[in-house]
Amino acid sequence: MKFVFLSGGFAGFITAGAASYYAGHQADRVLFDAAVGCLAGSMLFRWFWTILVRGIRETILARQAAAVPAAAKSK
Repeated sequence: MKFVFLSGGFAGFITAGAASYYAGHQADRVLFDAAVGCLAGSMLFRWFWTILVRGIRETILARQAAAVPAAAKSK
């Protein structure tokens, strides 16, 4: 989870900072935009990770539930 949070923050920082720089903003504005992008990126990656883990968990539980009746029929 920590890795996802950090990588999302880094991606948001780089993306927002680069976009602000190419828009021609001053250095203080570039750093502010990059900081906001860092926060937004980390929150988005955290949300996405939560959705991904929930989907994987549901898939595993569904496969286990389907395997129990199949095992009972073969006996």
